[in-house]
Amino acid sequence: MISEREYEERAYPELRALLRALDDLELDEVEAELSSDILNIEFEDGSVYVVNSHRAARQIWMAANRTAWHFDWVEARQAWIDDKRGEELWAAVAAAIAERLGRPVQLKRS
Repeated sequence: MISEREYEERAYPELRALLRALDDLELDEVEAELSSDILNIEFEDGSVYVVNSHRAARQIWMAANRTAWHFDWVEARQAWIDDKRGEELWAAVAAAIAERLGRPVQLKRS
């Protein structure tokens, strides 16, 4: 497990980068907002996906499509990886949004 300091240095910038990537998509059907350490991704019908920092576990959590992911920082991959499925955070967020919209979505780091 990474230290609390390392966690803060990685988790919060990651959430801000995800927000920028979502904003760059310019999707009319999706609104993203970061408040404190909670990223809400809201769709036209009012449904919301949540990506948030979970400091106690030193993980980033995501809830979408009645599914939960818990991402750990994996130094060897330099990425947040889901502890059960092995999915990378950005790929999982893009896949969940794509499934919801019914078309491909690709998030790009800026």
